Amino acid sequence: MITTTDLRKVYRSRGREVTALDGVDLHVREGEVYGVVGQSGAGKSTLIRCVNLLERPTSGTVTVDGRDLTELAGRGPRAGKELRRARSRIGMVFQHFNLLSARTVQANVELPLEILGLTGKERERKALELLDLVGLADKARSYPGQLSGGQKQRVGIARALAGDPKVLLSDEATSALDPDTTRSILGLLRDLNRQLGLTVLLITHEMDVVKAVCDSAALMKGGHIVESGTVAELLATPGSELAHQLFPVGGEASTPDSTVVDVTFHGEAATQPVISQLARTYNVDISILGAAMDTVGGKQIGRMRIQLPGRFEENVVPIGFLRERGLQVDVAGVADEAAVLLKESVR
Repeated sequence: MITTTDLRKVYRSRGREVTALDGVDLHVREGEVYGVVGQSGAGKSTLIRCVNLLERPTSGTVTVDGRDLTELAGRGPRAGKELRRARSRIGMVFQHFNLLSARTVQANVELPLEILGLTGKERERKALELLDLVGLADKARSYPGQLSGGQKQRVGIARALAGDPKVLLSDEATSALDPDTTRSILGLLRDLNRQLGLTVLLITHEMDVVKAVCDSAALMKGGHIVESGTVAELLATPGSELAHQLFPVGGEASTPDSTVVDVTFHGEAATQPVISQLARTYNVDISILGAAMDTVGGKQIGRMRIQLPGRFEENVVPIGFLRERGLQVDVAGVADEAAVLLKESVR
């Protein structure tokens, strides 16, 4: 549904160049919720604004629903009209709501419908339907100043849906909200994704947002996407930085002659007593140094850092036991060459 190919954005000012996007390749499948996560300055906001061409890319292509928007952007007045039509099918939700304070809630939702040329009755009917969809039917005559932050964002979402978009872009839509309101808005986005078949691309710096609502995710750093995939794929990828950030675990070995192992549980293995089975089977004392468990996409997923007695060469069989039961196992603090040898030995 959304594809960017070798996307670059360079800002030029007073003889200086700043590269915000440096060859970004992104693929968002139809009907999924896709999160782009990273720290401030990573290029996330520039990326999402390039997707709907609020920012014109310096080079590369942006394709949405089979249309190359970057090609339309450079082909004259007729293509410009096609571009506007294509962009009308892309909804945008902003961090700070961007509501007009002098217009009622209903009038704010009607604004894009006015631009599309609908009649007054058509605008009213559509706006009221959308407000009911986001749970604000009773606030149609209110003004933004009378609403809470979460209610304002619901109005912003209703407005973004006015053009019946296939794609919804969310630019840090929950970063200004408290945790309870954030969960409510994320739940609404997931419901809209399912009810309307929307493809949702959201950017965030909050890992909890990815865990709560995303099917797939990408990690951005310095204008690059350094990791991407479904959440399940990332959790199953050895050494995944994004998986580590989603489920951080810590803890240091208590003795020098021991092996510290990071274990990722997902699928059926997440509900099995694998660690206690390991302890009984091999009569080994296992120390739990840290753990993080949560529900992602309706499935229990977690990571655990454990300590096994003895050097890692002595723990090949116990580690093999864990891997045979479908767990992702990474040995912490082992040199790359040694880790490769260990991995080969337990296949």
